[in-house]
Amino acid sequence: MAEEPQDESDLVERARRGDAEAFGRLVRAYQGIALRTAYVITADSADAEDAAQVAFMKAYFALRRFRRGAPFRPWLLSIVANEARNRRRGAGRRTQLALRAEAEAEVVPAAPSPESSLLAGERRAALLAAVNGLRAEERDVIALRYFLDLGEDETAAALGIPRGTVKSRLARALVKLQERVEEPA
Repeated sequence: MAEEPQDESDLVERARRGDAEAFGRLVRAYQGIALRTAYVITADSADAEDAAQVAFMKAYFALRRFRRGAPFRPWLLSIVANEARNRRRGAGRRTQLALRAEAEAEVVPAAPSPESSLLAGERRAALLAAVNGLRAEERDVIALRYFLDLGEDETAAALGIPRGTVKSRLARALVKLQERVEEPA
């Protein structure tokens, strides 16, 4: 995950005054999380790239409305999420969450047996199916909070919902996931 620039407020102020290099540094600092956020919502890499790019352009032109002293990342991610949701709605299709990063990050024993590899794959497939079976609002909040590791405040800002709504959606979604992936005794 890209680190926040040390002098973020200075970069934002410089970008507000038309400094393209300052805005470029902000883009480079946040392009990864912006793209992942858009992908979580659109479930399509081309749509995610387009949404992130358009969101950066919209952010650039909206900089004069950015509240001085506020953190830039949540503000930017809310623009990214809105653009991604617009693309998802415009495409008229239901989102399917592809969690390749989760599969790549899985910790595997040094020499897994074929049986344990098969079981891990089956569990991962069951979890992905359960996540994909959630309503879009629940899927989005789960993905942003747990798969992208955003905090509750950042998840709320990115989705444009109150923090309490993030908490309640997470609670409902986690109960549904537990019911769907619980192994029979």
